[in-house]
Amino acid sequence: MPTEFTIGTRVSCSDGFCGEVSRLITDPAALTVTHLVVQPKHKKYHGRLVPLELVDSGTGDITLRCTLEEFDGLEPAEEVDLVQGDDYVGGYGAASSVQGYGNVGAGGVGYSAAGVSIGGSLGHRIPTTVNDVVPVGETQVRHGDHVHAVDGEIGEVQGFVVDSEDHRVTHVLLREGHLWGRKEIAIPVSAVVDLDEGIRLKLTKQQVEDLPPVQ
Repeated sequence: MPTEFTIGTRVSCSDGFCGEVSRLITDPAALTVTHLVVQPKHKKYHGRLVPLELVDSGTGDITLRCTLEEFDGLEPAEEVDLVQGDDYVGGYGAASSVQGYGNVGAGGVGYSAAGVSIGGSLGHRIPTTVNDVVPVGETQVRHGDHVHAVDGEIGEVQGFVVDSEDHRVTHVLLREGHLWGRKEIAIPVSAVVDLDEGIRLKLTKQQVEDLPPVQ
């Protein structure tokens, strides 16, 4: 049974609401989804890397096979690092690589922040960066990531349709078009060339345009 994972979908544990899907983690070689990044409602709490094995199949909102306490114990999806030396420019630090992990995002959901107060009573602030955590060999899809046809950018990624048995991506969900007249399209994974650093297709803009909209 196919399962749709869309960025922004509400997620609940067995005993209550825990957040929304903010990123999707994929294995680009196997064309599988490995984790959902679930961001709690309050942004001061870090998101969690949720293995797909904890996700119940279904449509609409997502339910996890864990309690809120167990969710809190999952691996954090962000790391906070101190900015030192030349990395500290004009009061803000730039996102950098996390030791032992792959891609790190700057901007969007994976953001760079500065000025977290440490030792505030001493009257000084130490700049920090907040970095996306992505397991080695994998990549992430975030809100606003672009989909590229062979002749140029075509729209933004909305999410994936995934086979619930083996977690392989069957379709890429695309928001195509301009602000007025946008439509959502399901692109077969057979048309995908690469899932790393944006999604690249072997279709032209016109071929994507001709695909039927998602019902």
